[in-house]
Amino acid sequence: MRSIWKGAISFGLVTIPVKLYSATEQRDVSFHQVHREDGGRIRYKRVCTLDGEEVAYSDIAKGFELPSGEMVVLTDEDFADLPLSSSRRVDVLEFVDAEEVDPIYFNKSYFLEPDSQGVKPYVLLRDALEESGKVALVKVALRQRESLATLRVREGVFVLETMLWPDEVRTADFPFLDEDIDVRRQELTMATSLIDSMSGDFDPGQYKDTYREALESVIEAKVEGREVVQPAEEEGEAPAADLLSALRASVEAAKKGRGGSGTAKKSAPAKKSATSKKAATTKKRAASGGTSGEGGTRARGGTTRKTAAKKSTSAKTAKKSESPKPRSRRSA
Repeated sequence: MRSIWKGAISFGLVTIPVKLYSATEQRDVSFHQVHREDGGRIRYKRVCTLDGEEVAYSDIAKGFELPSGEMVVLTDEDFADLPLSSSRRVDVLEFVDAEEVDPIYFNKSYFLEPDSQGVKPYVLLRDALEESGKVALVKVALRQRESLATLRVREGVFVLETMLWPDEVRTADFPFLDEDIDVRRQELTMATSLIDSMSGDFDPGQYKDTYREALESVIEAKVEGREVVQPAEEEGEAPAADLLSALRASVEAAKKGRGGSGTAKKSAPAKKSATSKKAATTKKRAASGGTSGEGGTRARGGTTRKTAAKKSTSAKTAKKSESPKPRSRRSA
């Protein structure tokens, strides 16, 4: 990384020389406007709308248009007289709890690296700020713009996050906020259940810009002369009949998405407990001479033995009747 600004953190009477680096970067695929037929770059000329003449960059000034359409032209001298701090200081105004700063105010993030002479006071302020659990509210001038900012610690380094001014944040004034929307308790419970089922630890590494990756693949295919394959569209689910059904279906889908094995493991002990309970009930009924469960099995076992004995007796009788009868002696 290359530093874009050098200055100092002003903390009471302590001055900490630092270098400023952009903490983020845009990975969007950039394009040029070209001529469709031959790919030639399209250039734009700076032309005055009044005389039609091309204007050199050195002759261009900044103008503010009035509601009447008239233009107020400002020169470099006009900007030089403005009360914009040029001292290149990060002035600490106060320390506040991080939760008090609404993230909507955050604009852009920068890293601050200590200069060689400022390492010790940098580490001192960093450690003290971490122990306090607070963030520093500061004022800084960057690129001809004065901003409020916060100073916090991330992975052992100060992060300067410039903020919007309060009048730059719009008010959310929408008609539905004045309407009396009836939300049923059952719907709220189901929505809360959905939130619980989809809750987890934040891991930004598991997310990616699929559109940019697909766009880069298209460009690569154009370069290699391959056929660009259109991915098949996923089948959309049928819309739910009402809000409650949609929430219920979402909860089930979220549970399936997070893996069914964990659910099965959790339900196994309950099944074992139910089997043990049934066995205990059976044993209790058997002890009391009941006809169901284990006692019923014994009763049926006794009936079975009686039936078997009866069949055995019948078989013996039948066998005896089949044996040849002795001939009777006739009297002489």
